Amino acid sequence: MRNLWAYLVYCLALLLLTACTTGGVSSTVVFNGTPAPPLPDLDPNQVKNGAELYASLCSACHGEKLEGQPNWKEPLPDGSLPAPPHDNSGHTWHHPDDLLIEIILQGGGPLYGGTMPGFAEQIDRAQAEAILAYLKSFWGEEERRFQWWLTATQPGSLDN
Repeated sequence: MRNLWAYLVYCLALLLLTACTTGGVSSTVVFNGTPAPPLPDLDPNQVKNGAELYASLCSACHGEKLEGQPNWKEPLPDGSLPAPPHDNSGHTWHHPDDLLIEIILQGGGPLYGGTMPGFAEQIDRAQAEAILAYLKSFWGEEERRFQWWLTATQPGSLDN
């Protein structure tokens, strides 16, 4: 059910983004008549810290270049899914910050079809945010704008 809801939100977001742009990516994304905040710049120090954390905690499964495991959309014999890529070819940028940070800290277990462990006992929220900043540094501008729009329009997400 959660996947269906995420898919519907994604489709609605694409429809709204298409309606809000004219010839390329608009710098202002509007949702229900309210513009989303401007796309924030990535902090180079946070990206650097995230790169170090990603290399030590994430790259063994998600790949050194964020490429994920082969056939990441096909279930393994145990029914779980391989580790997805975190570059533009994956779906990470289809989710708001809070959900991605939750997955980093709590894991991407059965609820998400995977076996990813949580890292809350090894890192704090600021470090999870650094990992996410590192992932974002690999996304194109359009993917970053879409993902920021999702984050900005998620109830309460900008209150953190």
